[in-house]
Amino acid sequence: MLNISKTIDEGKALFVLEGRLDTETSPDLDKEVLECPEDVTELRMDFEKLDYISSAGLRVLLTAQKIMRNRGSFIVCNVNEIVMEIFEVTGFSDILTIE
Repeated sequence: MLNISKTIDEGKALFVLEGRLDTETSPDLDKEVLECPEDVTELRMDFEKLDYISSAGLRVLLTAQKIMRNRGSFIVCNVNEIVMEIFEVTGFSDILTIE
């Protein structure tokens, strides 16, 4: 299960994810990313309460990064140790902006 809390204000979007980002739930986040208004220049995802991310979830992050590359910035923040380990093993820690 994945809960997505979304806030958009003055060109900045914040998605707070809670639960598991996997094959079953990644289409939900993908839909939210694709529906993000074009005037958003900063997309930030808060992973503090994200328990797990699978390869399907990583693909959604690549989609978000690709979309935001042309608009502004994509930032992943509050990454816990479990998710950070997955980022490091897959090389995502080198390609994502992580705060």
